[in-house]
Amino acid sequence: MRPDHIARLASRLDDDSRAGALRALVNNAAIQLNSPVEALPLSEWRRQFEVNLFGHIAVTQAPLPALLRHSGRVVNISSVGGRVAMATYGPYAGTKFALAAVSDSLRRELAPLGVRVVVVEPGAVRTEMSDRLITTANRLAAAMSPEQRDRYGRLIQATNAHSATHIKRGRPADGAARLIAKAVTAGKPRTRYTVGRDAALITRLSRVLPDRMLDRILAAGLRPHYPRTAMA
Repeated sequence: MRPDHIARLASRLDDDSRAGALRALVNNAAIQLNSPVEALPLSEWRRQFEVNLFGHIAVTQAPLPALLRHSGRVVNISSVGGRVAMATYGPYAGTKFALAAVSDSLRRELAPLGVRVVVVEPGAVRTEMSDRLITTANRLAAAMSPEQRDRYGRLIQATNAHSATHIKRGRPADGAARLIAKAVTAGKPRTRYTVGRDAALITRLSRVLPDRMLDRILAAGLRPHYPRTAMA
């Protein structure tokens, strides 16, 4: 997050004659650091939240006066990880759960003032971020202690393999973009949109299943991806 850039944005938006009417803000910036909770250094936790949560809040605060003047819209790109947190997804999912909560509060604050807030929750989407996910997970795993690698090595390999398979079957980025455009332009937008059948399914399951049953379903989906040997 660059506070100086955000300050310049706010200054420019103060003058509608220069910037024009601001109708919508789409918050899409994110990084994904997959790691067991125990093993991820606090500095990396803070970096994850700085980009995925605090950056969104800062970029929302700056143009809100302009959005209020023109009955605009805020669209926050969350994730199915903002509904269900799989093993090793704690840092990323933590930011997305938090973003969903902030979005709910913001929606209730701004609805009487004429600004609508929408959350988009993608499942697997084929993007450059997806390609970087496994590389980053392996980098973080390499920095773990021998004891942590012994505890979590096979789990990390399984989640990496599961992610790679899931991403290959994911929705093209242009399909996700069309749905985001709908969230921006719909006359009466829903409060939430899911992207992809996987996101729709897991969102429904998370609403109706007990936690332990959902745990078993997620574990069963991960089981075929476990390696026969532990991570070196």
